[in-house]
Amino acid sequence: MTNTDDFGFGTQIRKSPYFDATVRWGAKAFSVYNHMYIPRDFGDPEQNFWNLVNNAILCDVAVERQVEITGPDASKFVQLLTPRNLSSLAVGQCKYILITNSDGGVLNDPILLRLGEDHYWISLADSDVLLWAQGVAVHSGLDVTIGEPDVSPLQLQGPKSGEIMQALFGESIMDLRYYWLREVNLDGIPLIVSRTGWSSELGYELYLRDGAQGDVLWEKIMKAGVPFGLEPGHTSSIRRIEGGMLSYHADMDIMTNPYELGLDRLVDLEMDADFIGKDALRKICQKGVARKQIGLVINGPALKGSNTTFWKVKKGDGIVGKVTSAIYSPRLNQNIALAMVSEDVSEVGTVFDIEMPSGILQARVVEKPFFDPKKMIAVAV
Repeated sequence: MTNTDDFGFGTQIRKSPYFDATVRWGAKAFSVYNHMYIPRDFGDPEQNFWNLVNNAILCDVAVERQVEITGPDASKFVQLLTPRNLSSLAVGQCKYILITNSDGGVLNDPILLRLGEDHYWISLADSDVLLWAQGVAVHSGLDVTIGEPDVSPLQLQGPKSGEIMQALFGESIMDLRYYWLREVNLDGIPLIVSRTGWSSELGYELYLRDGAQGDVLWEKIMKAGVPFGLEPGHTSSIRRIEGGMLSYHADMDIMTNPYELGLDRLVDLEMDADFIGKDALRKICQKGVARKQIGLVINGPALKGSNTTFWKVKKGDGIVGKVTSAIYSPRLNQNIALAMVSEDVSEVGTVFDIEMPSGILQARVVEKPFFDPKKMIAVAV
């Protein structure tokens, strides 16, 4: 691919500030996420996994679009969007949140960043929360301004990511704690840096605040990282499933509620503040759920890639659920999967048949996450 201007489906799918750099560094295929191209292939996905867990990878995740909320009522408005209690969220801190609708369904599972007293970014998964937030604001009676800023994240993930960050920003960056952020400047390039990422590994996200400098930023990071084994890469399905990390539209959608996902900790029905979906979630909590997300180990030969359809989960002659994400883990030497099944057959040890394109394979319910359940890797520096 020599002319990146010729690549794509038209101007309605946006290219990130790092697009040309990723093509130069070997991106071979892209998919679409939040109406933007995201690199999905830098060669062997298993090698990408080993690059991530042994050294570090740099990923273009500018598709994590930011919804910026400012104004005197910003804090009250952000709390209206999520069932997670934000009363203890400090300036400079990040939190994983859910955004729910009036039925308690999940609209997005973003990272929330608090940049100032009345200044927030919602760093999105794959759905149109900007439109939702602007619509909610119209009828909220709250004094807020909502828009999409010129912000494009990169993910620097893996055990060597801290050393690379130190080479870029100096030793002081090592004081940055897990799920906290800092405003920094790299040779005139304005950034917000956070100790977050979609990998379950030690990692950082670098939020570029000037899209015109995307190419320069990519090259600076790669130059600093090559001595530490840094490779260009893409978010690893293997590692994120190992870590039990959810993918919106795959493992959940608008018809899924937090209790089905086992994310009760992100819902506070007792806080005084109101939020969209509070009444519905209270009823769901009282009644209980009819289905539940589980982890599976699938017997049989190694899967050649991730699933592209929802495989049926069968118990006896009946269909009791679906596999939402599946992959072969070379580290665990197992086929691992996330699935949504009927609550009454969700116990650890339960055996199912999985109806796959290649035939029927047996699977067993196991505890999740499959690797590093206490997330010690991501927390440690």
